[in-house]
Amino acid sequence: QVQLVESGGGLVQPGGSLRLSCAASGSIFSIYAMGWYSQAPGKQRELAATMSWSGGGTYYADSVKGRFIISRDKDKSTVYLQMNSLKPEDTAVYYCYGRITPRQAITNDYWGQGTQVTVSS
Repeated sequence: QVQLVESGGGLVQPGGSLRLSCAASGSIFSIYAMGWYSQAPGKQRELAATMSWSGGGTYYADSVKGRFIISRDKDKSTVYLQMNSLKPEDTAVYYCYGRITPRQAITNDYWGQGTQVTVSS
């Protein structure tokens, strides 16, 4: 069916930047929205940013607003998260999210495998 594959995580110093990518593949009919969630150790998974696939409208959590930028490449079915001015509190596993309609199937929510982002000096 549909898979979300993430890449781009790693270790960066405070104030640094990182770019996450998430590519959707499989028998996709349409994408309604994609986004990114973060989950720090011992914490619940939280929404960081989402993007409407058709119109390109964005939503950001207050904690990342002004620092992170979500974008998409519709031809590649890929969503990106440009993470700037990173802080230690951004350290988390980042999960890609997609609300996607597969071919000959109903709309479902899909999750990537997660990619570790560590911000430390």
